Amino acid sequence: MADNSYPPSAFYFKVIFDSQSNQYDTSFEDISGMGSKIETEPYAELGENGFVYQLPKSISYTNLVLKRGIADFNSPLVEWCSKIFGGDFAVPILPVQMWVHLMNEDKEPLRAWSFENAFPVSWDVENFNSTKGKIAIEKIELKYNKMERIK
Repeated sequence: MADNSYPPSAFYFKVIFDSQSNQYDTSFEDISGMGSKIETEPYAELGENGFVYQLPKSISYTNLVLKRGIADFNSPLVEWCSKIFGGDFAVPILPVQMWVHLMNEDKEPLRAWSFENAFPVSWDVENFNSTKGKIAIEKIELKYNKMERIK
């Protein structure tokens, strides 16, 4: 099918976690932190006073931030986070492969990104406020080794 929806809408997306059980829940209201940048190192050439070279050093990635309504305690993603944050590092952290798909109205992926060796580094619950009728939100922040656009 031809991709004739440029620019795509950013409200319909799917998150997939690859795990041994392959049963991670993937409903999120907001995703941010899909970014990378090249770190540089300044290099001053002898005799050149007009500028300093910027040499590429390494690639770094921002943390991936997922937000959703607070899930049930038996949610596979909550269980994974609970093991990591409640385990005092007695249990090894098992990173997973994950993907984010931007979908079209026919539930087909328009764009896709993969994230290698992702694992949670922060798990927060946003503020409760009795004067606003908002949904209780949890935020899961993940580190990963590499991000790649695959579609």
